[in-house]
Amino acid sequence: MNILECIDVFVEVAKGLNFSKAAERLGTSRSAVTKKVAWLENHFGAQLLNRNTKTVSLTESGRLLLENADSVTQSLKALQDLVRNPVQTASGRIRIGSPPSFGAVHLTPAIGAFLSKYPKIKASLLIDDGRSDLIAENMDLSVRIAPRLKDTNQIAYKIAVVPQALVATQAYIEQHGLPQTPKDLEQHNCLVHSLKAPTGSWTFRGQNGEMHVARVSGSFDSNLGESILHMAKLDHGIAMHPRYMVEKQLKSKSVEIVLPDYMPEGLDIYAIVQSKKHLPYKVRLFVNHLREWFKDTDWSV
Repeated sequence: MNILECIDVFVEVAKGLNFSKAAERLGTSRSAVTKKVAWLENHFGAQLLNRNTKTVSLTESGRLLLENADSVTQSLKALQDLVRNPVQTASGRIRIGSPPSFGAVHLTPAIGAFLSKYPKIKASLLIDDGRSDLIAENMDLSVRIAPRLKDTNQIAYKIAVVPQALVATQAYIEQHGLPQTPKDLEQHNCLVHSLKAPTGSWTFRGQNGEMHVARVSGSFDSNLGESILHMAKLDHGIAMHPRYMVEKQLKSKSVEIVLPDYMPEGLDIYAIVQSKKHLPYKVRLFVNHLREWFKDTDWSV
């Protein structure tokens, strides 16, 4: 029941001390009026009206409520407006979590465009390695990048898919040989991202659409993609990264593509939110903005 609505119904009954006439004025049934007054009495834990088959009268509690109903309802409505305003208007601050490289290269321009479109909104961008608790960290939204989400209970909006690239240095390849198939990777030193490939499996699609899964391991793993890439550039092994992380290195030839005939499994990009039921309007706007922004992204930039 809505307490404001129930108070309004009580006031109509109390003014005329008649349930049927109050129902007529409100355009509802007598039983609905009776139910709302009973709910209000149960809510306050006090009888508001004395009634029998012939008469209705106010109790002391009912008289106090009637005398103060206007100020009570005005205060409640003002409080509701205060609480709902950030939810229903494009204003306030959004706290956003993101992996560092994606946040710096791709998310920051998207946020900038969003803030230009909605000048009353402010944003805070925070590093999130994928394990942050949104409520504990007071985040409105976090961007997660993974082949798939582990926690199916998360409220997630898919906003894009980013291709990956398998890379190594020429020096590593000259020393250890060039793998010809994904199966060959099991004999190489593979630098594994502990969050994006927690089971140590890399998945590829062949030229004919067939799927290949390689169980990989190596001398170094990390939950920080930049560290893995740096280790690969130091000739320590083969690494898999989102395409946007390695494009500059590919152009400068500090690393090169490994297994060019096999396409690594892409990474889904999700926007994770605390609650779908009471999603603030500003956050809903931002999620829709991200979907549109990344729709035609050139991930090789």
